[in-house]
Amino acid sequence: MSVTVRVPAKVNVQLAVGAARPDGFHDLANVFLAVGLYDEVTVTPAAELRITCDGPDAGQVPLDRTNLAARAAIALAGRRGIEPNVHLHIAKDIPVAGGMAGGSADGAGALLACDTLWGTGASREELLEICAELGSDVPFSLVGGAALGVGRGERLTALEVGGTFHWVFAMAGRGLSTPAVFREFDRLAEGRGIPEPVASEDLLAALAKGDVDALAAAVSNDLQPAALSLFPELADTLAAGRGAGALAALVSGSGPTTAFLARDAEAAKKVAEALRMSGTCGAVRVAAGPVAGATVL
Repeated sequence: MSVTVRVPAKVNVQLAVGAARPDGFHDLANVFLAVGLYDEVTVTPAAELRITCDGPDAGQVPLDRTNLAARAAIALAGRRGIEPNVHLHIAKDIPVAGGMAGGSADGAGALLACDTLWGTGASREELLEICAELGSDVPFSLVGGAALGVGRGERLTALEVGGTFHWVFAMAGRGLSTPAVFREFDRLAEGRGIPEPVASEDLLAALAKGDVDALAAAVSNDLQPAALSLFPELADTLAAGRGAGALAALVSGSGPTTAFLARDAEAAKKVAEALRMSGTCGAVRVAAGPVAGATVL
């Protein structure tokens, strides 16, 4: 028997970042939107825990116990007093180290798949608790849709969305380390006051109404200056997308993937084609959201 779970990527339509806390983390107001790019995690009983991966950038995915999918299996097994003896296979389609929560998606997918395979009977609350232990973005990967994450981003409130939003994602030629981007954020912020992070009321209203123009005017990412400082070439990609008619352009999360909001599906295709021709990025993908979170297939 095996269980396969499909889990989506995310884009941060708002990422407000507070000052560094004593524990080294930052308080966030993180508005997540799940979009239709997916990894699939398949879990099969095995003699011991092992991980395999295929798909774009699979060679960059760790195949040891540092992988979030492995850590999810170990965490759930530990709570049930069993051995995590499974083969985890990740079919990768979410960019690796791209600011779209691909690793977090794999963790949430593996957790749900193992729960289903082992019949642990874990409640939604327990699964979300394990997700929060694994990482700040993992709980959202489990629930999907749209949500406001506070604290480190792990405490979620579901948000209403009044329509479908169309996005184009441009992949960079290399990754960016999330901790490195936060360190650069701290360096750039040194000596100035950082306000408490709060969700934009205009942005939440735009999501609820499905108003693409209002959403375009409200999207923001406090980590974008840090990402651009470490990876200046991203500015050329952002400019190419805006020049192609994107209503908004921003770095996705900690980057280096860049995200472009388009008016509709047809406009998204035009922006994607222009980005492909621009020479400023690698692969280009089109996706819409919101979509459901981790789902057993």
